Amino acid sequence: MSETKQKGIEITEEEINDDLLKELSEYPLLDALFGRRSRRFFLGAEVPDGPLAYKSKHEPVPLNNLEKLLILLGVSGVTGWHHSVTRHDRYKPHLSNYSGSASGRTHPSAAGFHTSEVFFTEDTGTYIFRTRDFAPEVERSENGKLSTKELLLSHQKRIEKISEHRIHIPNYEPYMEGHNSWVANKPGTFLAFPVGDLAQHTLLNLCFYVQNGLAVYDDINNRKIPGLVKYRHIVDVDNPVPLSFLDQYSLAELSAELATATYSGMLLQQAIGLGGWMFDGIDRLTVLGASGNPNVPGLGFRYDTDSRWAIPNPTGLEGVFTSFTPPHFPTMRDAVEALVERKFGKNGPFNPETKGIWKNSEKVRGSAQVHDEEFKEIIALQAQYMYDTFGKFPATTPSVYSLMYLQSHHLDLDYYDNLFDPHSYLPTHAEHLKKWHGIKL
Repeated sequence: MSETKQKGIEITEEEINDDLLKELSEYPLLDALFGRRSRRFFLGAEVPDGPLAYKSKHEPVPLNNLEKLLILLGVSGVTGWHHSVTRHDRYKPHLSNYSGSASGRTHPSAAGFHTSEVFFTEDTGTYIFRTRDFAPEVERSENGKLSTKELLLSHQKRIEKISEHRIHIPNYEPYMEGHNSWVANKPGTFLAFPVGDLAQHTLLNLCFYVQNGLAVYDDINNRKIPGLVKYRHIVDVDNPVPLSFLDQYSLAELSAELATATYSGMLLQQAIGLGGWMFDGIDRLTVLGASGNPNVPGLGFRYDTDSRWAIPNPTGLEGVFTSFTPPHFPTMRDAVEALVERKFGKNGPFNPETKGIWKNSEKVRGSAQVHDEEFKEIIALQAQYMYDTFGKFPATTPSVYSLMYLQSHHLDLDYYDNLFDPHSYLPTHAEHLKKWHGIKL
């Protein structure tokens, strides 16, 4: 991957078709929900054998910039300020201080942690779409609506090219599951996928636990974490939570964030009239850069191996996306300090100067209980124990995690007309090429 930062996908205001956006804004939600299907066969595709064998008579038609930006906006666009977690009886009247970001995106995140960013790859290269700490720039109109055009223009500057090439993913196992080999990541397709910082997500859950009087113990080695007794006035050291439970809980929460992001984009596919599907059938280590094959570098993330681990552990790519763990921080205490800065520093969800949804946002944000020195000590003590004992953080799950992919492409309707019953695609698919590209096949 190139270390030179380059601009991503750009579109001018004049290139945005207002009539198409208006029609898109009026598309019924129920039609998108009930009409959602995985539609894999695109212009230029081929199923070489079997009962659904078919070869397209057409060349691939890549998505244009408007289509790409719309899909990205659907996957992880910032649509305003999130409403935060309102109250907890344990530390009333303070505002709950769980969130990692002040912004609300098109997909939910557990307690507003928001640790994922979106990567995408296509014929023109590979990119990152940064929105997790993107302060909302587009305000709602008097009738409460957001301008899709303004959102598109605002979000395009969040895209950064990190490679001139589409990610190379060999179309055979173990790099890609066999049933995707004929269709995934082919020329003309647009592949977007959120990647989550599971290390940071787990740190945020540790903060959540300590805020609610909970500590963890090492159930893998059947021992308590040394030094926690000192803090028994803050956490219940006699009834700790299993370390493996913390890791599993964090992984499940982050998985939900990644899945709902791609699902949001898939619903938008139906309204636009694009084919595609969400899936998990590409090896995540291959995509992140830990395939072990120098000819398959993926995103080029740093990864480490250890005799204690069954598989390599990617941790990030400096200057692009890094997890809150060594080697990207000297110690876990340094990672904790960075986390506290994200939460309480400039533009953080608990900084009184950060704007918000409330009539008195300064008062609301400023009422959150601050993570003081003793609090940070408890978090860092537990996190450093995990890192020292298991060689990585989190202890039993990856530091960086990816799960779901969303591929978007233009359907070859001939395939569906020849092999499927009527209504295998939506009117938006039938009309898309003519309306959006002026193409009549």
